[in-house]
Amino acid sequence: MDAQLDEQAEQERLARVYRGWHGGAALARYAWHRPEIVVQDAMYTRSLSRMLAATVGTDLGRATVIDVGCGTGGFLRQLIDWGATPANLTGTELQQDRLDLAVPRTAPGVHWHCGSLSALPSASADLVSAQTVLSSILDPDIRQRLAADMWRVLKPGGWCLVFDFRYNNPRNPHVRKVTRAELDGFWPGRQQQYETLLLAPPVGRALAALPALVSEILAALAPPLRSHFLYMTQKEY
Repeated sequence: MDAQLDEQAEQERLARVYRGWHGGAALARYAWHRPEIVVQDAMYTRSLSRMLAATVGTDLGRATVIDVGCGTGGFLRQLIDWGATPANLTGTELQQDRLDLAVPRTAPGVHWHCGSLSALPSASADLVSAQTVLSSILDPDIRQRLAADMWRVLKPGGWCLVFDFRYNNPRNPHVRKVTRAELDGFWPGRQQQYETLLLAPPVGRALAALPALVSEILAALAPPLRSHFLYMTQKEY
């Protein structure tokens, strides 16, 4: 009972944080047209495509996917662009207003679920993803429970995918970094892939007026300046 109350309190906290964030002035820093965001999106897409091709495979048409904390559905739309079948995709989200934005922006057939992952059936997905979700959960026990639920809905041989922060943000107390050791502790994976990427946002903004190649070279030559990571681990058959 205490665990359920703790989880409910954490969900309410997350809802308050995101209600204050979305539509606020801070969101303008991440507008799609800003030069540093264009560069970051390109870096992310390149790394994601390479990692998915090496794990799930190059034919996404048959892959069943659950995106945890799907927001407005951007990750699922990317998969559809790469050949995923909409009817094989599910997005879960705690905030109905985010799903209300996702549905009209996304191809028909995608399944949407407002609520926790615990309502979804076990062993139902080839890929389960969480994009900047774990870092938003401050309570380590609730993080652990979400990770266990992700593993539960994953088919044997399927892959968990996490994209998240490597470092704490001293200006944002509502997020906490996710470490490689923490991820390895969550899932007894058969094999793992881990890649750091993206320049820390303050660095990216400082270089925004320069040619994109400058950011690309700095990200390649200075790994400590990379603020995010992609991680994949495979469930045993």
